[in-house]
Parts: sequence; structure tokens; C-alpha cells
Amino acid sequence: MLLPDGRDCKYFYADYYRGRNFVECRALKNQDEKQEWNVSFCEACPFPNYLRNNSCQNIVYSVSIGKSFFRKRIKISAWCQKVHEPVADPNVGCGHCHEQKPLS
Repeated sequence: MLLPDGRDCKYFYADYYRGRNFVECRALKNQDEKQEWNVSFCEACPFPNYLRNNSCQNIVYSVSIGKSFFRKRIKISAWCQKVHEPVADPNVGCGHCHEQKPLS
């Protein structure tokens, strides 16, 4: 579904049918964080970019609400199941799953 800023995010859900105004982030697992979330968090959320830039099936994302300098924002950490280590840059991946084979 499209975010208010035009990006596509498969975890954003909005229901405006017949006057409803229900929006949620389905990537958040904690019920307290789901209640704390609002649509303004989507503006600075890097998650749609991570999903678009890296389609590796071995990466597991952990999404939570963290504090920045003056406001709260979405915090994302990534873990590679294949090599069992954290991913430093989720845009690129772990660097081990899709290594290039040398040409002979």
C-alpha cells in the first residue's frame, strides 16, 4: 500500500472505506508500540527503502520505535539467518549471501 508520501510499503495499512480513518504499521509486533505509532513516523522510516533495495530472503528485520534527538522514530535492525550475524547496512545486505563467483 502506498504511504502518504508516495512510497510503497507492504507493512503500511490504511482503511478509509465509508468514512473510516484507520491506519497502522503492521511491521510493529509490540502492541504498546502499535498504539504509540502514528502516520507521521512514515516520513522518516527507512523500511520501505530497505525492502526495495534488498530482496534477500535471509534477512530478518526487527522493527521498533526508538528515540532520536527530539522526537521518536522507527528503528530497524537486520539479522542474516544464513551467516548468523547482524547486517550493518540493510540496503546492501550482509555481503555473504550473494557473493559473486569468480569468472574462469
